[in-house]
Amino acid sequence: MAAVVVIGAGQSGLSAGYHLQRRGFTSALDDPDDPHGFVVLDAGQGPGGAWSHRWESLRMATVNGIFDLPRFPKPPLDPAEPSRTAVPRYFADFERATGLPILRPVRALAVRRAGLDLSVETDRGTWTTRAVINATGTWDNPVRPHYPGQETFAGIQVHTRDYVSAEQFAGRRVAVVGGGISALQQLEEISRVATVHWYTRREPVFRTDGFEPEVAGRETIAKVVADVEAGRPTGSVVSYTGLAWTPYALAAKARGALERRPMFTAIEPYGVREADGSFTSVDAILWATGFKAALGHLDPLGLRNEHGGIRMIGTQVAAEPRVHLIGFGPSQSTVGANRAGRDAVTAIAARLAAAPA
Repeated sequence: MAAVVVIGAGQSGLSAGYHLQRRGFTSALDDPDDPHGFVVLDAGQGPGGAWSHRWESLRMATVNGIFDLPRFPKPPLDPAEPSRTAVPRYFADFERATGLPILRPVRALAVRRAGLDLSVETDRGTWTTRAVINATGTWDNPVRPHYPGQETFAGIQVHTRDYVSAEQFAGRRVAVVGGGISALQQLEEISRVATVHWYTRREPVFRTDGFEPEVAGRETIAKVVADVEAGRPTGSVVSYTGLAWTPYALAAKARGALERRPMFTAIEPYGVREADGSFTSVDAILWATGFKAALGHLDPLGLRNEHGGIRMIGTQVAAEPRVHLIGFGPSQSTVGANRAGRDAVTAIAARLAAAPA
């Protein structure tokens, strides 16, 4: 039993744990019968969340920015260090400093209603709780499109989730599919050692209006908030912001790698069938097609509407107020994740204080 179960220990989950601790919630691992106990369940083998799985060549100089965890400033970070080691080390330091009750590796399998409580079923037992803060991010739910003939392809097919470095494509002809930030980063890297062809469903939109991160961030959050409050499915970050002319985008353009092609219509053993009916020979396909929120374990609650969206009020699910989603929708950014953790805990503390014992 725990008053609150946090699922996920990435940036948003750690933020929620910190704010629960500040509100006087205690470790359910020390005393499972404490009515103010909480626990953080994390599927990872160690600290870092999705950052521990990023591709080797993603350096701190390239990432879009990591906001500080609550009251725990980042130490100076080497821009040349891989993000997959730098960020998990920072998260591990935060975990040691706060002593949060994190149980890992634990994978949430299903969350169900159990009268006044919720039941969180995991691969290491079941927790009964009054509230769930879901902070599972997107890494475990990659989008993998299917095209006719895909299973016949004789070459390499890799999703961003499994990408390691450009060296695995050296000397090959590579179809890079996707129009997001990761797609551009990986396209630029691969184009240094291979011949690339870039495919997207829609024409990419590069901003030319003097992109200002703070202004763009506020505009994006407002748009995403409007979508989740209306129960509409949210799109990728780039679908709201457009693409910026980052150094890696400019490098890819200078190398001639940003010649976008419409999506191919089919995949054949040794290449792809173009939209105009012609054939292009490729040895590998990189599906840089993004991720969606990893919420499969919440399916028993029936939170999605007929449009596939989840209507939210702040961090709270409108259809199930005992469940809060953070690192979701408008709080996908690292600064948004911190704020969402605080807001979710504030709402839960108020709800539990008002509820009958």
